[in-house]
Amino acid sequence: MAGEMRTVQWDPERHQLRMIDQRLLPERLEVVSYQSAEEVADAIRLMVVRGAPAIGAAAAYGLALAAQRASSAGPEQFRRELEQAAARLNAARPTAVNLSWALRRMLAAAGSMEAASPAEQAAVLLEEAHRIADEDVATNMAMAAFGAELIDDGDTILHHCNTGALATVDWGTALGVIRAAHEQGKNVRVLVDETRPRLQGARLTAWELEQYGIPYEIIVDGAAGHFLRTGQVQKVLFGADRVAANGDVANKIGTYMLALAAHENRVPVYAVFPSSTADLSLSSGDQIPIEERDEAEVLGIQYHGEPVFPRGAKARNPAFDVTPHELITALVTEKGVIYPPFTENLARCLGAK
Repeated sequence: MAGEMRTVQWDPERHQLRMIDQRLLPERLEVVSYQSAEEVADAIRLMVVRGAPAIGAAAAYGLALAAQRASSAGPEQFRRELEQAAARLNAARPTAVNLSWALRRMLAAAGSMEAASPAEQAAVLLEEAHRIADEDVATNMAMAAFGAELIDDGDTILHHCNTGALATVDWGTALGVIRAAHEQGKNVRVLVDETRPRLQGARLTAWELEQYGIPYEIIVDGAAGHFLRTGQVQKVLFGADRVAANGDVANKIGTYMLALAAHENRVPVYAVFPSSTADLSLSSGDQIPIEERDEAEVLGIQYHGEPVFPRGAKARNPAFDVTPHELITALVTEKGVIYPPFTENLARCLGAK
């Protein structure tokens, strides 16, 4: 997919945002265009676009669209509409910190030139969104290089959710590491968790691995422990949507159980994420807000075209869980591989004060 198109891509001729509709994969690859911040916020909420880095870039472009639409307004009205659009975008999904990170960065860019006209600020905001997108690709390539050094020839890697090019602007985080190892000539194989209830692993990760020619097999989430206990897995890799200062990782639901089983069976566990995903203002993962989505995503599952669950059944559908840092072998970022103690080393590696 890299080199063909980005998951999140600006159309300079039509002045609109184009994104792959990830709800439709793997059946068909369809690109949808967006012309307003409201439309982009809906796309984030409905998971047309997903994955923390991709959401951040989408939100940045969403705010740039809002700035373009308000560029003929007076300065006060322009700022008011910008802040309203940022609030709407930020509320689309609460757990992935890249969303609020990108919006803060965009608002800071506008605030740094308040004396300029709204039209000039709109142009600057679009350039800032381009920088956020380009930096994401460069960041992913750097992470891939660091992470690939952790992969040995012949490894079978258990991967949860989707962390490839689809979850980012391009290339990917944890799946980007696997792809880099493959392109180095290492013989790797991937066990792909289905990742319930939206099946991002079975639908998206498997589709990406097909594109890259990397051998894989899909397993149900509940089978991961079996493969770990029987010695059929050498590494566990997943991404992150928010990482606390102590190294606790919020990621797609099911990550915690996977890390528990890996830790019990002495299989290394690596979380791969850009530094923008770290939220050092939170001392632990207990402070990370966990999005709970509509129960229909669970109850809508069918078997031979018929509902699986009794009529009137209720469900809980948290989108993420938190994996305590004690279960994680190392954190892989674009600035290097970070080992425990994470409280000290994460802040030092990321250059935090």
